[in-house]
Amino acid sequence: MCDACGCDLPIENSTDSKIIEVHQSLLKANTEMADLNRSHFRAMGTVVINLISSPGSGKTTLLEHTIEQLDPAIKIGVIEGDIETERDADRIRTKGVPVVQITTGGACHLDAAQIHKGLHRLQHEYDINSLDLLFIENVGNLVCPATFDLGEDIRVVLVSVPEGPDKPAKYPRAFLGSHAFIISKTDLLPYFDFPVAEARREALEINPKLEVMELSATTGDGFEQWLSYLRQLVQHQKTTNGEK
Repeated sequence: MCDACGCDLPIENSTDSKIIEVHQSLLKANTEMADLNRSHFRAMGTVVINLISSPGSGKTTLLEHTIEQLDPAIKIGVIEGDIETERDADRIRTKGVPVVQITTGGACHLDAAQIHKGLHRLQHEYDINSLDLLFIENVGNLVCPATFDLGEDIRVVLVSVPEGPDKPAKYPRAFLGSHAFIISKTDLLPYFDFPVAEARREALEINPKLEVMELSATTGDGFEQWLSYLRQLVQHQKTTNGEK
């Protein structure tokens, strides 16, 4: 399943067993790097948004339309994560914003060290010292990305209408650790059995603080709520940093 954690290795049949005492968190190094990332992002005055979802939920399409429609004065950067190819980064490049691709080569998530290197690549390749918004498009997966802190400010989980409404119940950790929940591809509601109220209810039972949005990047329905959410995040960051 994941080359990074070793869960793809065959299980050996053995009657022997060992008890191993673990005195430090296996995620300790990642957490420390995430904290370092956070300090870099704050120094840059950047709001960082980690997008997680199953494959095909529309993360890249969401980013494309966000870049097109958000205020031009808001400076945007993107770090793309995929197991292979630069296809998503190529799509974002056509929109004229700084973007770098991280290919994990098998790992089903991004980690904080990869984001640290990706940020420095972004700064070096585009000669930038500050951004208003940095989007991290994580590898398509609702399991591993929910575990790894990248140093982000906001985690957004997407579920598209064709996937069905049961994702909050099946993957509660992804929703418990997120700040916003986007139901995407709502233009397809007439063609799929997706009770929106049920998905909302189950997500909010897991995390009552979730900001829930329903939108279609294709038609634009509900998109203004998303754009307004982003503007508020940027404005709050500028206010916190003492800017007007």
